[in-house]
Amino acid sequence: MVELAKVMTRPLTRLALLIVFSLTAAAITPVKKTPAKPAAKSNAAKPAAKAVAKAAPKATVKAASYVPASKRRYSIYRSNWGEPTFADSTIGDRVDGEDLVVRRAAIEALGPYNGSVMVTDPETGRVLTIVNQRVALKAGFTPCSTIKLVTSMAGLIEGVLTPQTTMRVEHRQYMDLSMAIAKSSNIYFSTLGKKLGFERVAYYSRLFGLGEKAGFDIEGEQAGVFPEEEPINVGGVGGLAYTGAGVQLTPLQLTAVMSLIANNGKLPWLQYPRTREELAAFEPKVKRQLDLAKVVDQILPGMQGTVDYGSGKRARQSFESEDPIWGKTGTCTHNDARTHLGWFGSYNHIGDRKLVVVVLLTGGSRVNGPVASGIAGSVYRILSGQNYYAKGTAAPTAPLTIQPCCATQN
Repeated sequence: MVELAKVMTRPLTRLALLIVFSLTAAAITPVKKTPAKPAAKSNAAKPAAKAVAKAAPKATVKAASYVPASKRRYSIYRSNWGEPTFADSTIGDRVDGEDLVVRRAAIEALGPYNGSVMVTDPETGRVLTIVNQRVALKAGFTPCSTIKLVTSMAGLIEGVLTPQTTMRVEHRQYMDLSMAIAKSSNIYFSTLGKKLGFERVAYYSRLFGLGEKAGFDIEGEQAGVFPEEEPINVGGVGGLAYTGAGVQLTPLQLTAVMSLIANNGKLPWLQYPRTREELAAFEPKVKRQLDLAKVVDQILPGMQGTVDYGSGKRARQSFESEDPIWGKTGTCTHNDARTHLGWFGSYNHIGDRKLVVVVLLTGGSRVNGPVASGIAGSVYRILSGQNYYAKGTAAPTAPLTIQPCCATQN
């Protein structure tokens, strides 16, 4: 006891022993148990008790259900979208006059997504199918980055840039035109738009068919919108040049722009024959014939780069072929702030046949340009697997020389 008293005089030792004594006392302290009521002696009682024991943990988990903060934020974010990502996009469509082989391919490629797929012969302007006609024919949507093709052609025609012209997009990073198209650089095209100015961007946008109907007497078609003045509150002409701020684009209009590129400057009237008589009387009609062969040659590397290694590479993954696809993606929020958009405008050329495929997806955050590009690639793959590509070539039309716009503007 004497030795223990000496040890207890040391502060640290005394504290350690007190902790040990406390733990030992707690371990040996008897726990008072409330006596349980005797269970009725029955063989049915044991299964019932087991059932209650199994159910108890589930009830406890439900009562203490915990949602991590990250998931709660995700749920709130998702609720901001008013348009469903998935839907039956064929409801209300009329298939009269359509190429049913192409339509089946488009429906299969679109799958469960809420959106529209439009396939057209660019040389004749014949619309082969429109999946989700109520979306394709309505007033229009923000073009997102698909507008960059229009900005590119305007810059090349006006001599503001060449394919070799580089612009700074990051602190020490510069891009030329092809890389800027393939990687969809917002900074590059915002800078280009500011150099062009609103007057020149508007001139070429309207020349290429924006702000007017793309179809020749297509029932139900509504024209898109191109602003009369520079949209000041959304980044001005810079915002317009890289995301189409202030513009409302329809799938028909983007189809017309892609047809213009596919035809080296021939802008066809899109026609959508719906009866046997209309099909029998169908004749191609040219809306404008522009001399764009050189300009198209300068933007095609960027459009192919979009598919081979850029934002539209899912098109290549869906269509594993050596035949090229030229395209441009677009991803942004529509001006209603409730609908996320995914665009892909494209065309390919196999044998003697060209096809333009335009995809517009509407929905929530899962919708974007890369997803749309994969759908377009699937359309090409399905049709190629069915040996769809074979036809004669339409006769060329004499080109119209383009008069430069606003050449004195800095």
